[in-house]
Amino acid sequence: MATLQVGGTVSPPLTPALNSDITEFPLQTHNRPQHKHDETITNPLAPPRPVSPEATPNISPTSSPNSSPKPSAATQATRSYFGDSDVAAASRATPVVDEKHASGPQVKVSEKAKYKKSKARASTADDQLDEYPRLSKPVELLRNEYDVVVIGSGYGGGVAASRMARTGQSVCVLERGRERWPGEYPEKTADALKEMHVSGTFAPGFLKGKMVEGGDPTGMYHLIMGRGQNAVVCNGLGGTSLINANVFMEADKGTLSLMAWPPQIRDNASELGKYYKKAEEVLQPQQYPEDAPRLAKLDMLKAQAEALGYGDRFKRVRQTTRFRDGPNSVGVTMSASELTGQDVTGINDGSKNTTLVTYLADAWNWGAEMFCECEVRYIEKCKDGEGYLIYFAWYGRNRGAFKANLHGDLMWVKARKAVFLGAGAIASTEILLRSKAMGLPMSDEVGQNMSGNGDILAFGYNTDEPVNSIGRPAHKRPENPVGPCITGVIDCRENQANPLDGFVIEEGAVPSSLAHLLQFMLDHMPGSVRPNSEKVDVVARTEAALARYGSKFLGPYFKKGAIQKTQIYLIMSHDSNQAVLSLKDDKPVLEFLGVARSTHVKELNELLAKATEAVGGTLVHNPFYALMGQQVTVHPIGGACMARDNTGNTGVTNHVGAVFTGEGPETHDGLIVTDASVIPTALGANPFATITALAERSVEAYALSKGLTISEEKNGILDLFGEPKHRPRPSTPPSQGECDIDSQVEEESLEASTELVKSTQEKKASGFGFTEVMSGFVHYDKRLVEDNKDVYELAHRTGRSRGEVARFFLSVQSFDLNETMSHHQHRGMLTGTFVCPSIPGSPFMVQRGEFNLFILNNKAPGTRNLTYDFDMKGTDGRKLHFHGYKVVDASVALSVSGFWKATTTLYVTVSEHEPGLCADLNDEDAWRRGTVLAKGMMCIQPSDFLSEIATMTPQGSSTLEKISGAAKFLTFFTRKSLSLLLAPLAKLQYPSQSYTGFINPTLPDASFDIKADDGVKTQLHMWNPTHYPDDNPANAKTLFMVPGAAVDHQIYALPTIPFNAVNYFTRAGYRVYVTVHRIGQLMVAKDLYTTYDVRLDLKACLEHIRKTHGPEKVYTIAHCMGSVAFSTGLLDGTIPADWIRGVTCSQVFMNPIWGPANMAKVKVGPIPLDKLYTTLAGHWFDCSTSAEDPLLQRVINQLLRLYPQSRKEMCNNAACHRCSFVFGRCWQHNNLNEATHRQMDRFFGGVNMRLLNLLMKQGSEGHVMTNGPEFTRLDTEENIRRLEGIPFLLWVGRENAVLSTESTERTFEALTDTFGMGTVDGGQYRRRVVPGYGHLDGWMGRNAWKDVYPFIREEVDRVCRGESYKFVEPDDRFKRMRINGELLFEGDGSDPEAVMGKCC
Repeated sequence: MATLQVGGTVSPPLTPALNSDITEFPLQTHNRPQHKHDETITNPLAPPRPVSPEATPNISPTSSPNSSPKPSAATQATRSYFGDSDVAAASRATPVVDEKHASGPQVKVSEKAKYKKSKARASTADDQLDEYPRLSKPVELLRNEYDVVVIGSGYGGGVAASRMARTGQSVCVLERGRERWPGEYPEKTADALKEMHVSGTFAPGFLKGKMVEGGDPTGMYHLIMGRGQNAVVCNGLGGTSLINANVFMEADKGTLSLMAWPPQIRDNASELGKYYKKAEEVLQPQQYPEDAPRLAKLDMLKAQAEALGYGDRFKRVRQTTRFRDGPNSVGVTMSASELTGQDVTGINDGSKNTTLVTYLADAWNWGAEMFCECEVRYIEKCKDGEGYLIYFAWYGRNRGAFKANLHGDLMWVKARKAVFLGAGAIASTEILLRSKAMGLPMSDEVGQNMSGNGDILAFGYNTDEPVNSIGRPAHKRPENPVGPCITGVIDCRENQANPLDGFVIEEGAVPSSLAHLLQFMLDHMPGSVRPNSEKVDVVARTEAALARYGSKFLGPYFKKGAIQKTQIYLIMSHDSNQAVLSLKDDKPVLEFLGVARSTHVKELNELLAKATEAVGGTLVHNPFYALMGQQVTVHPIGGACMARDNTGNTGVTNHVGAVFTGEGPETHDGLIVTDASVIPTALGANPFATITALAERSVEAYALSKGLTISEEKNGILDLFGEPKHRPRPSTPPSQGECDIDSQVEEESLEASTELVKSTQEKKASGFGFTEVMSGFVHYDKRLVEDNKDVYELAHRTGRSRGEVARFFLSVQSFDLNETMSHHQHRGMLTGTFVCPSIPGSPFMVQRGEFNLFILNNKAPGTRNLTYDFDMKGTDGRKLHFHGYKVVDASVALSVSGFWKATTTLYVTVSEHEPGLCADLNDEDAWRRGTVLAKGMMCIQPSDFLSEIATMTPQGSSTLEKISGAAKFLTFFTRKSLSLLLAPLAKLQYPSQSYTGFINPTLPDASFDIKADDGVKTQLHMWNPTHYPDDNPANAKTLFMVPGAAVDHQIYALPTIPFNAVNYFTRAGYRVYVTVHRIGQLMVAKDLYTTYDVRLDLKACLEHIRKTHGPEKVYTIAHCMGSVAFSTGLLDGTIPADWIRGVTCSQVFMNPIWGPANMAKVKVGPIPLDKLYTTLAGHWFDCSTSAEDPLLQRVINQLLRLYPQSRKEMCNNAACHRCSFVFGRCWQHNNLNEATHRQMDRFFGGVNMRLLNLLMKQGSEGHVMTNGPEFTRLDTEENIRRLEGIPFLLWVGRENAVLSTESTERTFEALTDTFGMGTVDGGQYRRRVVPGYGHLDGWMGRNAWKDVYPFIREEVDRVCRGESYKFVEPDDRFKRMRINGELLFEGDGSDPEAVMGKCC
């Protein structure tokens, strides 16, 4: 874009919410006597919390400093992040000397309140969540896009966030560190060390150097080591403002006029003044009050200034420390400084105007959204040319445990309009360097001309007088206050012939966390400059030695010790600006290349030596300089410097921070740097005032160029525990239609997730989270539509051969662990990335996805799934859907390796996103409605599993809650795991008293009592057609269906599957009759009837049908022993063959042959099992059971656990065991759904021992026969001749464990041997073996509607309607269910279109 010119003001500077002269409260006593049990306390221990506007103290403009306004009731109830809710928002300010003259509000504080406040300062954020506000949001609530993305939250980032939010733009702030508030900053050495992060190149002296990396990457204190130069910066919401020394010092005009600056600044240095003013009005700097307690370190600096001849250059600095209670400029209620000297590790008294409580709080109130633990890695332009993608590593949820993935699988967010880099000189430069390496064009000057701002740190050790420069935690309340870190300065910048000779010397304070390390360092640092021994007498030397030993043995706070008499110096001057930041192996390397101003540094060290000698101390250099010859800076600047000629030839940014696209003047539209990296030269002063002013200038210029207006509206008093007052203006979508829907869906998702997070925080629910990495191969092929294991394995093999690597890096978070465990879907929220380069749009962002832990799979008995279901947004703006599931079923029983494989193997389907696809979280099959794009498999590597364990983290309001939460989750996980791993040993599952899963009640249209020739009464049920061929009722045909033994009509009209056999055939134009015969599920079944007797029932049913519908022949479908019974009636002539149009025999007809397991039961032992059971328990074996059954039945139930089954067929359903024992295993378990299997007792009755005896005899001899004692064989050639002209379809499940497949084969051979194949095309006799099916699951299986019913209907149609008949599928709810994928389940191997072809 064209070079921006700053002209005019977009809006006046942000006006403070209230006039500071009015809102600050009067000074009060600090060092008053302490009364442990005082109920009435002047100047409460803890600062007040931010209050709502209604709770603002009633202070009039005319109130005198000594007035004592009475807090209102509302004020007393106001919440505070510093203290107890009982503490009113009352005044407390910098102390004066005499308590008798103290004045101000008297605030009543309970003992409970005092205890809570003291605990607050020593607690962590997790332990006291209710004590502190949180401006940042969980990354789970991150949107895909924002108008503006701000990187970093220091002064530059804070300005950009506040001002852009006030223009109505949607703003996202990404911060590497965590959010901490006063009361949460470390005060102990151990706590501070936990917050330490060290990185960079350890290169002492002339050694080659080695890359180092250690500590917490998101810790507050980041030491960046370099060659010749080291830097200390801060990570946290608020950036380095959290730990700087608060000094607000403008750059001198001489420095701003140097040639390094762009002409817009160097030729008009005073123009920056109005932006300093804007910064002042927000940050409110002020000098240490004259009427405040005297500070020894300040007095000593003044004496040293006079000794150096710089008495006229000594002054008190302006600093952003608050010395009075009250709201700050943006409406955050602040507390007066307790003068602890803890500033540089984070001050806990709530007195510091950091960006957290100023610019960021203002941004929050205006709708900006902030996210912590997000390290931005690089920026790229969107491929469509509109906006930028910001890639970042998210450290939250312990994702750092996956070191290989953290920086490889990056998350991203889109900035539609602008990106502001405010991450600090080193971090922003690193981001730009990496962005350039990733293809973003910019100047080659990036990383050049960095500076340490001429910083020199040194110590005046063991001086003659106490200095009191060792910080003390606020709750220790020193009688002799340390003061703010820096309160005075010797300012030697003005009237220098060469501005580069200017410098400042400031005194400082060492925080308490470093106090105990200071003694050893100061005693043993080489290169110390001691006082001239000729000028120091023996007494003085003795006193110095005693002081050293006093500190060594009595600690750093010994009043007369050497540490208490140590002055800390911080110099800022001008170095050569020759530091360079580069990337080596993608890691930043800081190198200080020049020594051009080494003479100047030597002069400054000599000056410090002189100042130290003047007060009788020893000059000790900082350990980096003393040991390694290196300086350390807390003010790194440069790296993305403003160009002196506004082209990329001399700098990285133009005069308003816009990044050049190359060596010319053109800039990237909306890519702006607002932090110290743009400063082209050392300032010779504390830089944050200049950083803030330049940021104000740059943001104003951007707003002006885009026609944006920064609102002037005042905030009032902010309630940081409440909700922001403002929301960003809705962005106009680039197009209508799908974008509108996506935006609406995202908004609804955010609202629901926000409410979830908010509600769990309010009720202080315990949570649990972990992070997982899975990798594998996903093949991009739209033809891979089937959902079965073979297809996934094929896709995986193909993807591997083509290098189609896929990986996800997902964090799973349960915000409410109790809800997760109690809810039947055991939900967690997914956040992270999915990468698969073969799928356009990769990498994909995953936000607010759903994870289900051991969710019950209702489509397969005894099976639980771990599912991953989420929409994901590609970098091309395209939204896709990911569905993955792990299957943990009976195959893992008693197999640790099987359990590992099952829980670490994910079957993946990537599909087109359909609007509203995830609208119903309870719809487990919604994912099937999307058009499939890719499939494959992913797994967990053992090394990644170990990292995953390390990420498991409980959340809670206290340590006890965390321990409890972890125990609950691990117990839940272990219980679910063992219930599957040890399924055969688990508690038996007895029949339920309640009906569940009856999703398709298929009640008959009519039912009839049927009386056989021998007087036995049975039942016949009828269903009318739901559709007719050609819509003509006259085309209806009659179908007679015969179930097997121990069951009834429900095997054909099964209510637990969505599409049963009766549904299927009635919609095909058939009138369906189903008999319930005397060996079925009727009371009469106990009366010792057999299959041979059933032929009489079947004859009676056919007579009823013929009487009702005329003498037309009836097609019959018969299953198992019903088919055997039907064969006896046809073979002996009881049922006339001319009544029958055709027969479909399921599993068997006239040649029953037991499968191996059943044959073994027939032949085992000297006593047949039927006789043994009759002797022990009677003539009836019931397939149902209960825990209250007689002892023998309960013993049988337990023994049946040992019934030999393959691992994948194991279960703990007692009714299933009993059915398998008496008949053999009747199904492949994976073909049933959970509801069918769980309630098998409702579909099975029992068997009498006479029937069982006949079945055993028939199955062992291989043919049907009459009752005993004759047992006459019926499949004689003469009897078979009776079947002439009847077409037969014989089908059997290949996995049938009840009957051998030889049963149908032998019948088929007998028919063809007797009659030949017939003259009809394809033959009169057909046989089919169905793979993947057992015995009864061909009728009761959840997918029988597409695997079995179609070929049976084709045969029925052929016989009943002719060879030329073509079935036309009705347009009904079943068709819609099929098209929508509602009938397709995991492992079903189905494609809706392929199924339609099969069905039609």
